[in-house]
Amino acid sequence: HTVKKHAGLQPFVTEYIGKWLVIASGENAEVVLPTFAGMTDFKGRIIHSSQYRNGAEYAGKKILVVGSGNSGMEIALDLVDSGAKPTIVVRSPLHILPREVLGISTFSVASSLTKLFPVWLVDQLLVLYSRLTLGDPSPFGFKRPKVGPLELKGKMGKTPVLDVGTLSRIKSGDIRVMPGVDCLTATGAKFVNGASECFEAVVLATGYKSDVPRWLNDEDNFFAPNGLPRSPFPHSWKGKRGLYAAGLCKKGLLGAALDAQQIAEDISIAYHAYRSSPPSSCS
Repeated sequence: HTVKKHAGLQPFVTEYIGKWLVIASGENAEVVLPTFAGMTDFKGRIIHSSQYRNGAEYAGKKILVVGSGNSGMEIALDLVDSGAKPTIVVRSPLHILPREVLGISTFSVASSLTKLFPVWLVDQLLVLYSRLTLGDPSPFGFKRPKVGPLELKGKMGKTPVLDVGTLSRIKSGDIRVMPGVDCLTATGAKFVNGASECFEAVVLATGYKSDVPRWLNDEDNFFAPNGLPRSPFPHSWKGKRGLYAAGLCKKGLLGAALDAQQIAEDISIAYHAYRSSPPSSCS
């Protein structure tokens, strides 16, 4: 790993050499910035959700939130609570679950249930409870995936939305829902359904991605172009020549913990074997 540093006006290079390299920079190391036709024409402000602080500065303004994950939904709620007029773009099917089940974190309940029942059954229970507590969101512009929330998380790494009150404000009409963006205009946006709206700012709640391809010279092609290991979990933690990846398996904290344990054990075995091997000698 080579790092460029500066001492006064003279740059110099420091090279760090190690027998093992553990990459644990996370699946969300850098922002994802989509490009839309007309972005340079838009006269308002465009920011990523990582730059969003609070809705006070947007009070009374029409704001477009692009992205309906947890960040996008929470930002839309904060905007309307601050007196703004938000519209949120919902392009893909998604699961919306209550934040708690009988006062207990939904994820904690789901984790406990998966120890007793198969994932497909837990998924059905979560969806049923969601419909009973939150109702059917489909009349308001949402589509539910055919795959259950836990199965979808396991296969695609897509986290379900935990509702913090946004859905009720959507139902009341305080937050509008629109489909995908076709293009931005000087004063707003045109959507894939042909509708056009005026907006004064756009918040891109479009998520994050791994930054590994930007800095790693991956000669063994261990990582895919998306910055995640090509081999699926549970075989995603080990590459060749001392390369490891922890927490890049789309399995959340549990997957990261399992990766870390296997990496530690593997390095420990290799280290002790290295220490116990006799040094080479030349006659």
